[in-house]
Amino acid sequence: MKSDNRIFCFSASNTLNALVASVIFCWVPAAAAQEQGTDPGVSSAAIAQAVELRDQAMQGTRAYEWVESLTTEIGPRPGGSAAEASARQWAVKKLSAMGFSNVRIETFPMIGWQRGEEEAAILEPYPQPLAITALGGSVATPPEGIEAELVVFKDFAALEAAGPDQVKGRLVYVGHQMQRTQDGSSYGFWGKVRWDGASEVARKGGLGIMIRSIGTDEHRMPHTGSMEYAMDAPKIPAVALSNPDADQIERIAARGVTVRARLRSTARVVENLESGNVIAEIPGRTHPEQIVIIGGHLDSWDLGTGALDDGAGVAITMEAARMILASGWMPERTIRLILWGSEEGGVFEQADDGGLVGGRAYVYAHRDELENHVMGAESDFGARRIWQVNYNVSDAARPAMQLMETLLAPLGIAPGDNQSSSIGPDLIPLKAAGLPAFSLAQDGRDYFDYHHTADDVLSRIQPGQLDQNVAAYIVFAMIAANSSIDDWGWGAASDGN
Repeated sequence: MKSDNRIFCFSASNTLNALVASVIFCWVPAAAAQEQGTDPGVSSAAIAQAVELRDQAMQGTRAYEWVESLTTEIGPRPGGSAAEASARQWAVKKLSAMGFSNVRIETFPMIGWQRGEEEAAILEPYPQPLAITALGGSVATPPEGIEAELVVFKDFAALEAAGPDQVKGRLVYVGHQMQRTQDGSSYGFWGKVRWDGASEVARKGGLGIMIRSIGTDEHRMPHTGSMEYAMDAPKIPAVALSNPDADQIERIAARGVTVRARLRSTARVVENLESGNVIAEIPGRTHPEQIVIIGGHLDSWDLGTGALDDGAGVAITMEAARMILASGWMPERTIRLILWGSEEGGVFEQADDGGLVGGRAYVYAHRDELENHVMGAESDFGARRIWQVNYNVSDAARPAMQLMETLLAPLGIAPGDNQSSSIGPDLIPLKAAGLPAFSLAQDGRDYFDYHHTADDVLSRIQPGQLDQNVAAYIVFAMIAANSSIDDWGWGAASDGN
């Protein structure tokens, strides 16, 4: 197979009984390659090792073992909770036993949130209970709850267009038309109602908001997730309805009747909590101060066991790093595994806004060495196969990316483009500081059936698909950590989002 950048050609042969890879490289002279801007700066030995480990992973890994252990022995892991602290100790024990260097926990203070009790019902004209869940960060209702007329809007745009006279003194329901997509793009578009809906209702005098869950399933399991309050609006309670219950409300409203509903929630913000990022390293041989990051987030929502979000990401990247370490290969740069704390919700006390607490805390703690971070990749989109690689790097780093594409292609991973802004959630604060964007995109067509629900459990994971993910993260880490390219585009490709 010939690479697109015409630097080398290789063939790899494997057998089930012997993981043997033969790699034949046809390098153009180094000076000529550098002049043409096509040299990825990776030795033939490092590429051969990446190919060998990639193919070894495809024969089976221990990733499923790690996610099974985490979800069984710890279970749900809300940010700042005792369970999340237990997950950090679980990770330290595992990583230390694997032989990683510099295994540690970097703790940070945070403001968290607890769900409490929650219930809702239609009172008139057709009395019946509703399956709801409070949104992360929501305030409680009054102790006795709220009983009021329920006004229905088909989506966030309809709510925005409504006058205060349609909302004041009422409970508000808002729907949406989220669809399945491979890349999850529908989530970002329709998710606005979850993030901003409460403040929009509050500005118009509404008492509380019920949204259709940001999900694609037909199960009676509501989806939680973080919401935000604007500074210019009162704080009102916000909950999500399961999709079947949302359908029920819309059918009732379509009959032209007045709907009255009841909502009660005891959710509360909790201050003075502690979370932390777990860090383990494979030290670099020649440039130990330069960092390549892989990882996932340890915390989860409280409804399920966080198998897909993000036990799978923890397991995938732990295993990729473990396999590199176990091979005895010493990378040129340090490979840093970060198992992030409190990604799902909460507030880092040094930041003005909420969410991504572990990522914000990491940037704050490492603010004097941020430019030593070369590249990063986070697994946080479930456990399905990776189907595409996207990035946004400098022209100098393009050959290294093209080499990655070549090595990822046998895994069924297609090249994307060099215009991507996608990056793992916990890496967003680093991206805002200048880290180039990089994403190994997983197939998300059914991810939002389970996302942030009680159905996010181990049985949703197929072990063989984890192995393909591990193989891909091995390729990323090996090439990024062993390329001699210095300019990866730090600062130039970041927009702060």
